[in-house]
Amino acid sequence: MKTDILWAPWRIKYIQGKKKKGCIFCAAVKGKKNFVIIKNKHSFSVLNTFPYNNGHVMVSPNRHESELENLSEKEVLDLFKTLLQTKKLLDKVLKPHGYNVGINLKEVSGAGVAGHLHIHLVPRWKADTNFMPICAETKVISQSLNELYKKLKNAYTKPD
Repeated sequence: MKTDILWAPWRIKYIQGKKKKGCIFCAAVKGKKNFVIIKNKHSFSVLNTFPYNNGHVMVSPNRHESELENLSEKEVLDLFKTLLQTKKLLDKVLKPHGYNVGINLKEVSGAGVAGHLHIHLVPRWKADTNFMPICAETKVISQSLNELYKKLKNAYTKPD
């Protein structure tokens, strides 16, 4: 299998840089961070300053909250309204072929800012790369070959 190399030299500042204290989303909603694209009553969208792909945006509730179930119905509706508005904007400006839309809940799932819920909206173009190696620089295989082999072998029924 051939592995392509993706050059992303701007990410070195994120990897090696000092991590700022406080919540980047709370700073953004209070106007203390640049790149807020859309701001609605209960949510906003902001460019990711260390993007996985060109046009990578994060959509977040204004209120500091980590759990989906703790958002009010109005907040949920506004969050998805903002997501759709942002997508339409990216469609118009960047004309991507598709999107990855994802929510990482809790640090173990990959949430870099686990305390403030946010939705990743990542524009994609045919043959740019796939999402997981870009997000985690990892190809995830959840099961050993031995375990999988045994399960397949046990489940296999020989044809008559």
